Amino acid sequence: MDTKNTSRLLPVVSSSIIGATIEWYDFFLYGVVAGMVLNQLYFPSHNPFISTLLAYVTFAVGFFARPVGGIIFGHFGDKLGRKAMLVLTVMIMGGSTCLIAVLPTYQQIGIWAPIILLLLRVIQGIGLGGEWGGAVLMTYEYAPKNKRGFYASFPQIGLSLGLLLASGVVGLLSAFLTKAEFLAWGWRVAFGLSVILLVTGLWMRITVKETPEFQKVKESHNETRVPFKEMWKGNTKKIIAGMGARYIDGVFFNIMGVFSIEYLTGHGKMSNSMATLGVSLSALVMCFFIPLLGRLSDRFGRTRTYFWGSLVTGLSAIPAFWLMGVSSGNIWIVWLAIIVPFGVFYPIVYGPEAALFSELFDSKVRYTGVSFVYQFSGIFASGITPIIATALIEAGGGSPLLMTLYVLFSGLVSACSVWWISKLK
Repeated sequence: MDTKNTSRLLPVVSSSIIGATIEWYDFFLYGVVAGMVLNQLYFPSHNPFISTLLAYVTFAVGFFARPVGGIIFGHFGDKLGRKAMLVLTVMIMGGSTCLIAVLPTYQQIGIWAPIILLLLRVIQGIGLGGEWGGAVLMTYEYAPKNKRGFYASFPQIGLSLGLLLASGVVGLLSAFLTKAEFLAWGWRVAFGLSVILLVTGLWMRITVKETPEFQKVKESHNETRVPFKEMWKGNTKKIIAGMGARYIDGVFFNIMGVFSIEYLTGHGKMSNSMATLGVSLSALVMCFFIPLLGRLSDRFGRTRTYFWGSLVTGLSAIPAFWLMGVSSGNIWIVWLAIIVPFGVFYPIVYGPEAALFSELFDSKVRYTGVSFVYQFSGIFASGITPIIATALIEAGGGSPLLMTLYVLFSGLVSACSVWWISKLK
């Protein structure tokens, strides 16, 4: 990488982190609030289980929309450039979140409330579907080849920062407001704060330059006419293996970052503020471990790091939820059960993941490729996880054992998939 590209790397990394933080804050704020507020205001039912399940269904819909966004923005990102798509995605995400903040409830406008909420969730999903791939490629394609795992991991920090902000804001509001106040208007403040993040992220992304690798594609007039079609040529096995590798990432994040809050407040009888604070602390720890593991993947290899990370992460759910169950309300034990597996073990897969997927594709179809692998796999890896977890807890009579075995299964699938990737290279 030349000196000119080196000087551009810092603002590229900064804009990618900030933009990704905005996107994940918007997206996972919904997940954090779904089982606490939205189930009551938009999906009223005499059965709390049904209300929560319906709220998580709309959470899942966002993941079904993400592959559509990945295909759309991947197509134009491979034809027109990474930067333009990133500016557009941040506007889509921020705008839809701000609209959720002022959306009337079921009591006010009836069935239109959940319908509009569902539509906004779809728009969110489409925006995020194009966000992740572009943010990752901006840093990956600027970075020197021997440090691509390290630099490509920085947009991944946006996930932990977004979760930190989402859970932190909700936790603070829950702590300082009564339950009635939080239910009435407090949760809307959390969504409304997205305006500040939107303006900041938009300014940051407008100022960065296009990646040198895509500039070379443009200068050589070597763009692919239909990137989605071209992506499959010679890459079908890599795409399937990549989606399998993504399994543990999506499952584990949504179990520990989203579902654990509902589990602790419902089955563990813990306050919303204490549960969300535990997740916030995990996200803070994660910020430091993600780039560390990204750098270690440069040294020890992407597939080797991801393989062992999949096994360790999948297995850790069993002792984590066991500790939550026997904690007897001891907050330190509960936080330990969340922070170690989520803040320390999870980055072993999430840190190297961006570079691992980017290396599967040529630069001509890389935006489409990484977006499709990451977002399409999110349907089964992320979107339906809270629904599966809720059903398994119900089937187990309140015990988390079946759910933790499902997490372990996802880790085994990912370990086998990344081993397959190592053989395809």
